[in-house]
Amino acid sequence: MNPTEGAVRAVSEAGNGSAAALDPVALMLRSSGIVLVVLMILIAAGALVWLIWILKSAQIRRLSAAQHRFESEAAKTASTSDLVRLSQKHDTAPGARIVLELARHQHQVGKGPEYMLAIGKRAIVVEQQRASALMPTLQSIASASPFVGLFGTVWGIMDAFLKIGVEKSASLPVVAPAIGEALIATAFGLVAAIPATIAYNYIDKRISDLLDELEASAEAWARWFTPVDGAAFEEAARSDRSPGHGRR
Repeated sequence: MNPTEGAVRAVSEAGNGSAAALDPVALMLRSSGIVLVVLMILIAAGALVWLIWILKSAQIRRLSAAQHRFESEAAKTASTSDLVRLSQKHDTAPGARIVLELARHQHQVGKGPEYMLAIGKRAIVVEQQRASALMPTLQSIASASPFVGLFGTVWGIMDAFLKIGVEKSASLPVVAPAIGEALIATAFGLVAAIPATIAYNYIDKRISDLLDELEASAEAWARWFTPVDGAAFEEAARSDRSPGHGRR
């Protein structure tokens, strides 16, 4: 059986109401040329979406858990030296890395609170870049996959018209194979794009929540590490008793 006969049989079975009539895998295997290349690209993109979703979910869950453990213990510290030691112990927590970055700039002469806040913000940007790795790939798949599928659809329809011209007939055996290839390309594009969109929005929300927590705490930590005289430091310590609770 040649590909044309196979596709016609699949379409005929669909018209007869067969339970196994609609077989995307069979349609894909009967595809050829550009449409087959498009389908392979979309299958690879769809598989990559699920891989990124799993990896990013595990990464954000690990970072959030480490951050919560660090902040719960940071709430019990009473000095910057204790906080630095705790940060060295919890070096996988994003907040701990921010504290260590602040500590490295603690003894800069003539630097005020704005400088330490800038250091904290820069450290948060680094954490954001780390947490956002692979997110542009998800976004690209979500936005481009429907158009890649549409390209396969357009190509299949053009192929159908070319066959009509060659065969000088618009009968079902002539146009059905190309139309089937065209429609399956659109479907594969949506199958890749929809999970990518959901995954991107889900992971982006969790990253935003984590960054909001870091920004709130980093402001308090920056005040702790700002070079001030002893009396001012004690006053700051009393007003911000827990560096792990930066939200107000």
